[in-house]
Amino acid sequence: MKAELLKRFFRAIASSDQEAIDKLTYLVIEEERSKGHTLLANQLENITKKSQKEKYTDRSKSGSLVPENLQALTELPTSKRFNLPLVTIIPREKLRHHMVLPENIEKRFCRIEREYAARDRLAHHGLRYRQKILLYGPPGCGKTLGAERLAWNTGLPLLKVRFDAMVSSFLGETATNLRLVFEDASKNPCLLFLDECDSIAKSREDYQEVGEIKRVVNTFLQILDEYQPSSGLLVAATNLNKSLDTALWRRFDDLIAVPKPGKQELEFILKETLSAIEIGSINWSRIIEQMKDFSAAQAVRVAQDAAK
Repeated sequence: MKAELLKRFFRAIASSDQEAIDKLTYLVIEEERSKGHTLLANQLENITKKSQKEKYTDRSKSGSLVPENLQALTELPTSKRFNLPLVTIIPREKLRHHMVLPENIEKRFCRIEREYAARDRLAHHGLRYRQKILLYGPPGCGKTLGAERLAWNTGLPLLKVRFDAMVSSFLGETATNLRLVFEDASKNPCLLFLDECDSIAKSREDYQEVGEIKRVVNTFLQILDEYQPSSGLLVAATNLNKSLDTALWRRFDDLIAVPKPGKQELEFILKETLSAIEIGSINWSRIIEQMKDFSAAQAVRVAQDAAK
């Protein structure tokens, strides 16, 4: 084993970084295999798989793996090379679902939720509820919060795609991982959330991008065409909507621009955030004027700092 790899391995063990340990374990196995030590590589791989299976079984028995309503999703898709989970389940108790939006945007979110609730009735008339949603807009304005709100109001478990595990430097692996995620999500009702989806959907006309990225975009577009979720939703979000491939937009059933809050929304956010403490006489209009062009996240932070 190379000295640098050995040092990284020991650092990961010393810091109890299980994710790094798993990655480095597979790097060791691949290194031994590349040296022609096939028998040793296979033995190491079997030891690793057995250990992971035992840990998984123990966690399942203890009930700490997933909440009861997510038992159908215990077999999460994993990357082929490093056996890392490609999605993360966000527990329902951690979902944020209170949003402050302009009236026209709030109505669009409500329509998605109403259509989902009436999906069986719509299907009876040959109609399909909105299944694929793209949220775009400036950072900090509620795109991730919007996905969490939709998961909360529809009762769907939220699966967040881990692009750090999905994107690989090996030819074809990113597209394979992407297919695994969508195949698994189509079998079980869930809200599949692709945050920062521009990492796999950049314009194919960008000549600075390498050929592998363009192949991934092609695969993503094909998957979106074929994807038929089983009573679920797909929500993608991006801050870089101008860099998205033009063919991506028509693949979604609804495109929602999540804007920065206006004066009315800013005042509501400030008052809600400060509602737990006593406040004196405040000139709200003056403060809000100074907060022009603030995002919702910035407004919350300002109010929390004031409360402290």
